[in-house]
Amino acid sequence: MILRKTLFVKETMLAEAGSPAVRPITRVAAIAILQNSFAGLGVQDLSPMFDLGLKLGEELMPQAVAMLSQPAMAYGKAAIVGVEGDLEHAAAILHPKLGKPMRAAVGGGEAIIPSTTKVATAGTLIDVPLGNKDNVWSFDELDTMTVCVADAPRPREILVVMAVSDGGRPNPRVGKGRSVV
Repeated sequence: MILRKTLFVKETMLAEAGSPAVRPITRVAAIAILQNSFAGLGVQDLSPMFDLGLKLGEELMPQAVAMLSQPAMAYGKAAIVGVEGDLEHAAAILHPKLGKPMRAAVGGGEAIIPSTTKVATAGTLIDVPLGNKDNVWSFDELDTMTVCVADAPRPREILVVMAVSDGGRPNPRVGKGRSVV
């Protein structure tokens, strides 16, 4: 794996729509920019990419969790493949092996890790979906964290994001204990 750079984005939400948050909510995105050695090649067997997700998760996810103010409650992942790559290159990194180190870092993770992928140019925004790490039906943690790296992904790169949060939305009013149809 050839990494060009890694970066972390930390945000603390203190208010929403003019109302103070129930409590401060911290979100952290661990971002890796790596060379896509399969870009433009039409490779059918993507299994050599599977271990990239495992390595990124083992290296970056514990650091992201350590930056939270409270224990992790929600997580998500995303990737942007540069325009010479293939959407399946993102899937090869995100799905087969990245989940295990993400779950280990958050101390659980019974629920599916929400994800999204796209092929795009450098500087493209991506909304990383977040969901409760243990209960897919916990609506309060259903949210997104938007990230962007101005110079990534370049045409033959992949931008990989792992996001974690120590809470849900700042002022949830549609989950926990409310009836839904």
